[in-house]
Amino acid sequence: MTAQHRAPEGQAQEQTLGALVHQLSQQLPELIRSEMRLAQAEVAQKGKRAGAGIGMFSVAGLLAFFALGTLVATAVIALALVVDAWLAGLLVALVLLAGAAVAGLVGRNKVAEAGPPAPERAIQGLKDDLATVKGDHHE
Repeated sequence: MTAQHRAPEGQAQEQTLGALVHQLSQQLPELIRSEMRLAQAEVAQKGKRAGAGIGMFSVAGLLAFFALGTLVATAVIALALVVDAWLAGLLVALVLLAGAAVAGLVGRNKVAEAGPPAPERAIQGLKDDLATVKGDHHE
């Protein structure tokens, strides 16, 4: 083959490459939209499954709450065999209130340990960045 025969092939390849790039630029937005629709459908499906799981956890919590109430009633009835029924109810209620008070105090202390809800480290980092941009180098 001579050099004259090679040039048209190169031009044909360039035109084909140009056509491919043009075709790609036209199809790329549709491809992206299709991928986005697929992602939305997948997230929706996973969300439905997670919602069903959360619903079952809610049912489990409600049933556990009823079971706890039944156990409290059982404790009152059992204690009523030893003392008057009103005193049994009062004693069980006082024990429950004492448990609630202890849980409340522990919870309050845990919240106090956590500190304020502001992101202190992030705020300090921003202040340091601003100081650096302004040229202040206080460390």
